Amino acid sequence: MTLRDKQSQFVLNVAKLIQYAEKQGYELTFGEAWRTPEQAAWNEAHGKGISKSLHIDRLAIDLNLFDNGDYQTSSEAHRPLGVYWKSLDPHHRWGGDFLDSKGDPKPDGNHYEYNPRM
Repeated sequence: MTLRDKQSQFVLNVAKLIQYAEKQGYELTFGEAWRTPEQAAWNEAHGKGISKSLHIDRLAIDLNLFDNGDYQTSSEAHRPLGVYWKSLDPHHRWGGDFLDSKGDPKPDGNHYEYNPRM
């Protein structure tokens, strides 16, 4: 599967996630989808991400979640969407499951990705 094929599948699954969220009574807005390599390097240097971000390859998206009009900032609020996201494809990862280099939880619940390295 080419990178473009993966990107197309990712977009289709993001559409499914958006429709699922709406059916659950949530509202979503887009956060960051594409990130330049320079921005990813800056984020890593400032402890806000990694330089090899899948956002660079257009295989990751950050979504803003609203429940009854209230912006949800906790990863736990995204959990129902994260569970659904992972059910769509074995290559999907949800940021709420992320760990730091020591193996401690470092959730980023609004992050949804297609990880071709899995």
